[in-house]
Amino acid sequence: MIAASGSSIVLIELGALLLILAALGRLAARLGLPSIPLYLAAGLLLGEGSAFPLDASAEFIRVGADIGVVLLLLLLGLEYTPTELRTGLTTGWPAGLVDLVANSLPGFLAGILLGWGVVAAVVLGGVTYISSSGIIAKQIFDLDRTANRETPTVLTILVFEDLVMAVYLPVIGVLLVGGTISEAAASIAVAIFVVCAALIIAFRQSHHVNRVLDTKSPELLLLGILGLTLLIGGLAERVQVSAAVAAFLVGVTLSDRVAERGRELLLPIRDVFGGLFFVFFGLQVDPSTLPPVLVPALLLAVTGVVTKTATGWWAAKRAGIGPRGRIRAGFSLIPRGEFSIVIAGLAVVAGVDRDLGPLATAYVLIVAVVGSLAMRFADRLPVRNRQQSPPAQ
Repeated sequence: MIAASGSSIVLIELGALLLILAALGRLAARLGLPSIPLYLAAGLLLGEGSAFPLDASAEFIRVGADIGVVLLLLLLGLEYTPTELRTGLTTGWPAGLVDLVANSLPGFLAGILLGWGVVAAVVLGGVTYISSSGIIAKQIFDLDRTANRETPTVLTILVFEDLVMAVYLPVIGVLLVGGTISEAAASIAVAIFVVCAALIIAFRQSHHVNRVLDTKSPELLLLGILGLTLLIGGLAERVQVSAAVAAFLVGVTLSDRVAERGRELLLPIRDVFGGLFFVFFGLQVDPSTLPPVLVPALLLAVTGVVTKTATGWWAAKRAGIGPRGRIRAGFSLIPRGEFSIVIAGLAVVAGVDRDLGPLATAYVLIVAVVGSLAMRFADRLPVRNRQQSPPAQ
């Protein structure tokens, strides 16, 4: 009998995984539920300690997950123009500040109350602050809300969060390794420079980028968009700037025929790699570590649901959006995901506190599932529309 090669095992595992995702997607559609919780559950069942761990293909799935997040944000960026992004950031920064304070403070205070120390508390504050761009972007697409009035408000807050991460990640990285203030300042300066350069290109040089990429060949257009997005995303991560926000800005930069044809070509690829992202998220979790931290994770999750919903409601109201849109905006911000796990992972590697990783994981799983379900059923909640003068524009 011929022994199975490493490549054949990878192909078998990936083939089985994709078939499982297809079946779960059909089940979710039949039940009228979002597919994300089922994909997360599949990752949990196929991760550490399971009967069928995906050991051979784990690295491929990790890379696929990174690509999935990048594609989700790229396609979301294709829906908006540089003018819309500029207007959103100019008018929406107060909502971003409210989001920062309201959602990082509960995590910081929880870390202090648990006796973890200031550094671990700052880490937990980052975990509870940052929403999941990947989960939110997929839900916005799945629920056909890209054209909704509240969606630009949600996107503005997500972009603001990622810009905050450009400063937060260098700072927390230096704190975890015991670095100096000058090292932190240098990392922050580089990150801010990269973000500002990307924004200037998106706002002022988009026509040059579109002219270079534009072609009648679908193959060449797809290769050009994917190559540019992955290159910019990788370079951004090298200086600790989110690849997701870099991909979003690339999408914003593209316009007209390039953006329209790019959406058509990228949609199937996005869905495949997006599914791998949510499975990989679940694969990183060891279920046996969750029960001891479930109570504090639940308390933090309840607080996080309330603070994010209130933030989205207030931001949408400030933008002149009606009650139904305010609910959708608030619920859209609830899910946490990839960034929260990355932040907690940095602290775990640094040996800050052994309970930080499991607590962050349990917290993220709870709010990811609750948030995706809340987004799905937001329109079914009763809303009282008071008779009044026409809403603010």
